[in-house]
Amino acid sequence: MRDDGWRGGSRDWLVAFGVAVLVLLGAATAQPGRIPLDAAGCLLLVLSATALAVRRRTPRLVLGITTVCLLVYQARGYPGVVPAVPTMFALYATVQAGHRRLAGTAIGAILVGGFTAEVVLSSGGQAAPDAFQRWFLLIGWMVAASVAAEVARQRQAYLEQVEQRAADAERTREETARRRADEERLRIARELHDSLTHSISIIKVQAGVAVHLARKRDEPVPEALLAIQQASGEATRELRATLEVLRSDGDQPGSGLDRLANLVEGARKAGLPVVVKVGGDQRPLPAPVDRAAYRIIQEALTNVTRHAGAATVAVELDYRDDALAVRVDDDGRGTVADGGGASVVPGVGLVGMRERVTALGGSLHVGPRDGGGFGVRAELPLGVDS
Repeated sequence: MRDDGWRGGSRDWLVAFGVAVLVLLGAATAQPGRIPLDAAGCLLLVLSATALAVRRRTPRLVLGITTVCLLVYQARGYPGVVPAVPTMFALYATVQAGHRRLAGTAIGAILVGGFTAEVVLSSGGQAAPDAFQRWFLLIGWMVAASVAAEVARQRQAYLEQVEQRAADAERTREETARRRADEERLRIARELHDSLTHSISIIKVQAGVAVHLARKRDEPVPEALLAIQQASGEATRELRATLEVLRSDGDQPGSGLDRLANLVEGARKAGLPVVVKVGGDQRPLPAPVDRAAYRIIQEALTNVTRHAGAATVAVELDYRDDALAVRVDDDGRGTVADGGGASVVPGVGLVGMRERVTALGGSLHVGPRDGGGFGVRAELPLGVDS
């Protein structure tokens, strides 16, 4: 903004200098007037031209200066009508600024004052035969300059109106897209609720009934049944939390590593030995990183339970200065290779895991370990807006 103002001011001064040279040359080469061009006449020419340097900031003042200079120049009888050139520039700036009445008043004053001065001060009280024609043409050029300025002003106003309409249309499109996204989010929430909550609730109820009957009969309750009961309850809570996120389009508390202990406890009750190690300065994380880390560990433990067979799992969190490193290793049967050269195509869980990490600008490596088993390693940058 400051640079544009400086450039605009420089252009105005160049215009003023160019007009000053033009009017001085025009006066020097014009036909002789009633009196020859002297220092006072040159001063009038230079003053009217120099005033154009500030015509954008004070157009009315500049128009007044150039009009007075023109009338005084003509009244004294200097050669030519070159002061009309700065006046036309001033008229253009004044009309473009929206002062049309002032411009019309100045044109009328120039016509009446200039022609009257020439008649009164001419020898014998009679103007030259071509005086009226000369002043009529001069006023015509001034009117043309004013009309051109009005056309330019109307065009600029039209362009600004078009730009405003385009901005309003873009804002309307964004609001429409946001509203449709909200509607789609609510639809997904309803579909998830209708399709999953009922089934999970039935599993939880059936597991609870089986546990209750076993205890009532003084029979040992299988650990797997207890794990199903707990997992179904946790799944219901997670689903409800997810639905709340979808409905509110916001982050809910308790959706990240603060639930890691419950996740690990559930895996242990399901018969999966899990060891957790935390390194570095443990501290609150940005919400996207916190959720991604939890989901990565959750998906890794799920894959171990489904695919690794009898295995132990080591979960490691390393809080670094600029990133969180997540590592999940098991000693079971590793079957999926990282990078697409796998013997088993990665499932939706691994794809979702990679998408989460990529969205945060991090890195993910999954695949069989050299000593056997399977490993997941993710590095999540902490420079993420929450």
